[in-house]
Amino acid sequence: MTNQLILGDNLTLMREMASESIDLIYLDPPFFSNRHYETLWGDDGEIRSFEDRWAGGIEHYIAWLKERVFEMHRLLKPTGSIFLHCDWHADAYIRVYILDKIFGEKNFLNDIVWCYGSGGASKSHFSRKHDTIFWYRKSSEYTFNVDEVREEYSSPEKVKYKVIKGKSYLRKNELGRVPFDWWAMPILTNTAKERIGYPTQKPEALLERIILAASNKGDVVLDPFVGGGTTIVVADKLERRWIGIDQSVAAIKVSEMRLELSPRLFSLPFSVKLHKYDYDTLRYKDAFAFETWIIEQFGGLPNTKQRNDFGLDGKMRDGTPIQVKRSDNVGRIVVDNFLAACQRNDKKLLEQQREAGQTVGFIIAFSFAKGAISEVARLKNEDNLKIELIRVDSIIQIAKKPSLKVTMQADSTDAKGLREMTFTATAESEAKIEFFAWDWHYDAATKTFKPEVLLDKEGQQQQKFAPGKHTVGVKVVDSDGLETIETLQFELHTD
Repeated sequence: MTNQLILGDNLTLMREMASESIDLIYLDPPFFSNRHYETLWGDDGEIRSFEDRWAGGIEHYIAWLKERVFEMHRLLKPTGSIFLHCDWHADAYIRVYILDKIFGEKNFLNDIVWCYGSGGASKSHFSRKHDTIFWYRKSSEYTFNVDEVREEYSSPEKVKYKVIKGKSYLRKNELGRVPFDWWAMPILTNTAKERIGYPTQKPEALLERIILAASNKGDVVLDPFVGGGTTIVVADKLERRWIGIDQSVAAIKVSEMRLELSPRLFSLPFSVKLHKYDYDTLRYKDAFAFETWIIEQFGGLPNTKQRNDFGLDGKMRDGTPIQVKRSDNVGRIVVDNFLAACQRNDKKLLEQQREAGQTVGFIIAFSFAKGAISEVARLKNEDNLKIELIRVDSIIQIAKKPSLKVTMQADSTDAKGLREMTFTATAESEAKIEFFAWDWHYDAATKTFKPEVLLDKEGQQQQKFAPGKHTVGVKVVDSDGLETIETLQFELHTD
């Protein structure tokens, strides 16, 4: 399934993915910047990843990256491309020892220079104000949508027109200039609307050009170092399917919130794969979404429709039926109904599995009552029908989500009548607290959380409010990726 955010090591996860299943890969791996290790998010998963990268010098770094790019080459379709983002520390090594070796020199397309001008200046050499993006194709039949990325001319006199019956029309071949291999795009400043607080966040315009040029609507885009989530957010806006991987919990959760901030009208649903999940979120989420998600976690294929399915929710790859009950203490009646559904669905398959002593079906639930357990045992002993009862916590780890407490204090009122408020959030968890996020206009009716502050490591914020009623939402995320939301409702009066 695509449209997934996955927490984990990208090398391990990519090795489990099907060959030639990806249309476009963009990666912005950690740069080799001659430090022991650096952290951007600061969580345990990221630190482990960086320590591994820095176990040796440049040779180790190249080996670390090369085995990952090798898997990316396998994953790309013949029409696919890879864009690898790097800087001066290791760009020569990456091109010669990784990309040329794996993709072949003949499949090199561009050494794109992303130019930016902000930041400090050097007094010892010319200031370094660019990154490098290497573009390689998988084969000669690659995707390049040149008309999608043409640039508008900066002045009218540079545009060639033709005149038909007194009217001027742009010539067909003069729709705009094809971009050069140097792209002048500013980096994101601290006040930029896109800014989320991620130090190496890339502008959406950069990813938009890459995705428009090298993929089509419906194609699958992979970012194996998802970072701040820019690639998948842009891919979603441009109606591409996507997969984002990162070893940092903060990266995955921030990317999730960015997607929720800017959904398209017809955006496809997406799933988030963590290492642990909390009971309440799973138990009370949308039933169909839960069925789809848990079947995928189990390794099955969920139904894409909810009708004419004989009451079954999915199947294993060999056709064995799966039913999901989003409840506790599932009883005997569920087992009876499930067996009848299996017989209606494919009686021939059921009889074949029965004769071979194989499992004829799986029921997934949070827990099972004694009646269900006894009936499954009876069917196996008396009728040689093997139905397996699968607890949710045997598929995924269930942990306790963090507790959260929020207080507020009214401060001064400015000349415009706005009251400044100080908010303090404190949280406890069995795991480490990673960050807080704040929504100053929380919609209590729809329970929609749209954070205006995404990465608060301290748990304290100041914000000004006009007189009237307000609802503030606060979210805390721990190092397992579990989260809790609390709200504060208050009313301010004019003095």
